[in-house]
Order: sequence, then C-alpha cells, then structure tokens
Amino acid sequence: MTPPPPPATSAATLMRPAPAPPDSKINRDILSVMDGVSIPYFLLLGLAVGAVTAGVGTLAYQTWKGLGIAGYQAPVFWGVYIVTFVFWVGIAHAGTLISAILFLFRAKWRNAINRGAEAMTVFAVLTAAQFPLIHIGRLWKFYFLIPYPNQRGLWVNFKSPLLWDVFAVNTYMTISIVFFIVGLIPDIAIARDRATGWRKALYTVAAGGWQGTSRQWKAHNRTVLHLSGLATPLVLSVHSVVSWDFAMSIVPGWHATIFAPYFVAGAIFSGFAMVLTVMIPVRRIYGLEAYITDYHLENMSRFILLTSMIVTYAYGTEYFIAWYSGVEFEKTSFWLRLFGPYWFSTWTMIVCNGVFPQLLWFKKLRTNIPFLFVLSVLINIGMWFERYVIIITSLSREFVPGAWGLYIPSIPELLILIASFGFFGMFFLIFIKLFPIIAIAEVKELAIHEKAHGEAH
Repeated sequence: MTPPPPPATSAATLMRPAPAPPDSKINRDILSVMDGVSIPYFLLLGLAVGAVTAGVGTLAYQTWKGLGIAGYQAPVFWGVYIVTFVFWVGIAHAGTLISAILFLFRAKWRNAINRGAEAMTVFAVLTAAQFPLIHIGRLWKFYFLIPYPNQRGLWVNFKSPLLWDVFAVNTYMTISIVFFIVGLIPDIAIARDRATGWRKALYTVAAGGWQGTSRQWKAHNRTVLHLSGLATPLVLSVHSVVSWDFAMSIVPGWHATIFAPYFVAGAIFSGFAMVLTVMIPVRRIYGLEAYITDYHLENMSRFILLTSMIVTYAYGTEYFIAWYSGVEFEKTSFWLRLFGPYWFSTWTMIVCNGVFPQLLWFKKLRTNIPFLFVLSVLINIGMWFERYVIIITSLSREFVPGAWGLYIPSIPELLILIASFGFFGMFFLIFIKLFPIIAIAEVKELAIHEKAHGEAH
C-alpha cells in the first residue's frame, strides 16, 4: 500500500516564525540572560570601561589645553566630533522604527528584537548628545544653547544649526526614554516576582505597582499606541533636522534638497545594521535562537537591503545632479571626493554601503549568521565614513582654491571616537544583566495568538 503524499507546504508557511515555547519556558530562558556573569562578559565590560576612561581623560586634557589639540585647521572646523554626532543620531533611528512604526503596522516579527533596539536607541542618543558639547570646547558654557529667559539679556540664535540639534536631540531623547520605560514595565514586574535581594527592591520600585490587571493592560496598550504615534514622525523629522545643518548652507556638496530623505534612509540603514551587530552575539552566547530566529534575521536583512538601495540611489543622484547642474564648484567637489585626498573614505563608503549589502539578494546569506555579523560591522564602518565624506570633503574644498585645506583627525579625536563606542557598549552590557533583553510580555502575547490560530485550524 502506497503511503499518502506529505501535505503541500506553502510559501507563507515557510515564512511563518517557529511556534513560541510555553510561558514558563519563555520566562526562564529570557530571564536566564540576567543570571550571573562570565569571564568574557567581564573582559568586554572592562574593555568598554577602559575606552570610556581613556576618552574622559582625553576630554579633560582637551578642555585644559583647548580645541587646538584637535585636528581643526582652516577651513575645516567641523571634524570627527560632528561626524560622530551624526553617526550616533542615525544609529538611534532603527529602535524607533522597530518599536513604533512596525508596531503601528502590526508587524509581529518585531517582538523579539524591539527591546534590544529600544535600548540601543536610548544609549545611542545619550552618546550622540555629548558630541555637540565636546565640539564647542567650553563644556561649562553649554547652557548658552538652551533658550530660556536669563539675566544676561541674551537670546539664542535660532538660525544656528547647533540650536536645531539641541531641540531635535532632546525631543527625540525624551520620547525614546519614555517609550523604552513604558514598554519595560510588564517585564520588570515578571522579573520582580522571581527576584530576591537588591534586585527585588529595584524591580519593585521600577515596576510602579504593576499587577497585570485588565485595567492596567488597557492603559498600557493605549499608552504604547499613543507614544508610537508621537515617535513615528520623529524618525522623519529628527534626522531631517540634522541633515538641514548642512543642506541649508551654500557649501558645494551640501546645498541639496535630497539630504532629508537621504539622511533618514541612511539612519535606518545603519540602525538596523547596529541591531544585528549587538543582537547576534546576544542570541548566540545566551542561546536565544528559539526567540531571535532566522525569520527575524531575514526580515531585518530585507530592510537593510531596501535601505541600502535607497542610499545607493542617493549617492548616484548626488553625482548625477552635480554633473547635470553644470556648476563648476559642485562638479569639482564631487570629483575630488572620488579622486582627491579623501578618496579612501569615499570608496570605503560606496563599497560598504552600496556593494556589499547587495549580497543579501541571496536567500542563504540573509540567514547566514557569520556573514550578517561581518556585514553589519562593515555597514556601520561605511556609514561613519559617509558622514566623514559629506562633512570633511565639502568643508576642505569650498569656493576659493587659495582657502583649501587638508583635515587629518588627531589622536585625541580618535580616542574620543573610540570612547563613544565604549560608552555605548558599556551601557548595553550593563542593561542585559539588569533587564530582559527580549520583551517577554510581547513574546507571550504572540504565543497566545499562535496557539489560538492553531486551535482554530
């Protein structure tokens, strides 16, 4: 007797995520990440703290000696600090996209990665916020940037890009932190019910009396929905404001209407790459493959591929418009980007952001863990160089050849750049040991829907 053929498997079934584990296993698996610390963890944390310490020492020395120890020289007075500021603001955007926009579109695949992305957003914004202060040199004068009535009889210059950044970063930071904390409350309550000692005291205060009643859940869901509606425009507005720092000037290579969508696409591109950079090691080290599955990695890979194509199109548009405009200053600026003294930065940007991500057209590579990790690191290197190319090449080659100069980053600038990665990594490493790295309540909710869907069939 011939056995019956196996049931046909549709493409939709193949793309469906694996069934979630039971509730008790979800709690145990995700909360286990917070238990104990290993030697490699201590080494990574020590490395991050060491980088931050070196950066603080360098900043103190720069404050004492003045900005002259940086690489600034006429005509370039925006250097590594502003490049790194724009880079970290961009990194922060993926968290808002995953948490807010994909929530509004009810994309269920966000549930396993949104918590890490939200944490990444908060830490990236905190990192970015330091660089305008470092850039002004006199840190103790930062309050001059804040528009408030004062006895000096002065008012801030609202035409200054530095002031636009104050509004953009502070608005984005406020919404991101509130969104992050509100989403954490149900998971903190779960950790509270299983913790002892100082952790229980910490979680009891942080949970804010959460008991999981229907009234609390209704208020929580409504709050998340409203915050998502508030946060979504910020994805477009904040990095658009940062792009206008450049586009509102008449500097060759900057004065372009494409900058706002170009910067927003680049921010989402680099942000998703950073999510992969931080979540792939967490997934592998703590055995979270059942929660951060190939399904999640493939969807993130598709977003990276999409935004890479938009960014690459923007690169091509910039060069085409510079040629088509017939403006000699624009043509010279873009020619020097490719073949001038900063050619290495430009080609690194093009290869890392435009060429390598095209390998994601191959399905096997979209779920190949080592490849995705290496690619995510290369993308962020390329995105840092993109900001370097935009800022440095345009400033060093403006209208008058007699005023041209060559900018070379100094050792103190590079040390503070490295310290920014240490600062970000330090906070992320501390976070994964204090709070759940995956949204337990949302994963459970998805499991309930899957179970109900299975029973219905």
